[in-house]
Amino acid sequence: MENSQKSKLGKAVTIVLLTLWALIVLFPFYWMILTSVKSYSAYNSEYIPAFYTLQPTLQNYVDAFSAVPLGRYFLNTLIYTGITTLLMLVVVVLSAYAFARLNFAGRKTLFTLFLSLMMIPNELVVITNYVTMTNLRLRNTFAGLILPSVASIFYIYLLKENFEQVPEELYKAAKVDGTTDLKYLLKVMMPICQPTIVTIAILKIIECWNAYVWPRLITDNQAYFLVSNGIQEIRENGFGRENIPAMMAAVVVISLPLMVLFLVFHKKIMEGVSRGGTKG
Repeated sequence: MENSQKSKLGKAVTIVLLTLWALIVLFPFYWMILTSVKSYSAYNSEYIPAFYTLQPTLQNYVDAFSAVPLGRYFLNTLIYTGITTLLMLVVVVLSAYAFARLNFAGRKTLFTLFLSLMMIPNELVVITNYVTMTNLRLRNTFAGLILPSVASIFYIYLLKENFEQVPEELYKAAKVDGTTDLKYLLKVMMPICQPTIVTIAILKIIECWNAYVWPRLITDNQAYFLVSNGIQEIRENGFGRENIPAMMAAVVVISLPLMVLFLVFHKKIMEGVSRGGTKG
């Protein structure tokens, strides 16, 4: 009886702590949405910030698409994100399969060298990529935006670990039946490791959607701006630095696709990460 009471008390404390943590984490999102539905005059008249509003307005969202070409930024981001994620999946899946299942000279050494590249600071990679893209005359092009992001050593490592959890007996049986490596990959390995592949795709989508430094560096043409760069454009040439409600409306619009994506696929993400990081 005493152990049962302690168990109930422990669960109650855990629920309270998790609820408090959830409120702390979600409060910035609530404040962002709340500010986005306040009028400019109402927001500026608040000497003490109000945690609610009795006169919400959607005018800020209308302004978000009229002050700057936010719709064009969305289209650019969709193109950039879609093509980059697709190409990255092709590279990652084929590379992970080669390191996990194919036997070739220097496989372990080559993979070790690949992992060592993760130790190189991102700043050095950005500089190298910028010089390369500039020499190839790919500045202010989608190719210049996309090409440096189509490979990821971390995702290759994550998927390789997951591929290696598939029993090797399946591979040997498939080879005895005359199955090619490509067919085995498409028909056996990818369906089994689908949660990890979906997780990698979603993480890459989020990475591309939030990309700022590289798009800002490789293009100064508004025709190729992404939504992340559009925030800076909105601040400088759209609403101005003082119209915070309109700025928050733009941030809500830009953040909404990622929120929906995570809510829809959060179980796949958790399952993929746990499977990719577990051996045996």
